[in-house]
Amino acid sequence: MNVDETLIRNVAALARLDPDGLDIPELTRHMREVIEYVEQLKELDVAGIAATAHGRPMPLPLRDDAARPGLTVDEALAGAPKRQGNFVVVPRVIEGGGAT
Repeated sequence: MNVDETLIRNVAALARLDPDGLDIPELTRHMREVIEYVEQLKELDVAGIAATAHGRPMPLPLRDDAARPGLTVDEALAGAPKRQGNFVVVPRVIEGGGAT
């Protein structure tokens, strides 16, 4: 794969990144290194090795899928720093709107 600055600019455009804020030569160098590393991985002999999602077996503990009583509203909101009725009041993080 030919990795050049044009490719990096096209990828940046697809990712909707502003190319003016990017160090294109540096990104080009890093992308070439990643591609070279992947090409090295292709040379490994993995015949006879089963595909895995983890390096070691990891049992998946599952509990019975049974309904059980949940918390009451008061129990669930007991640790809330501030509440209003049945809701937790949090500081505004998005400007605008009418909620507090």
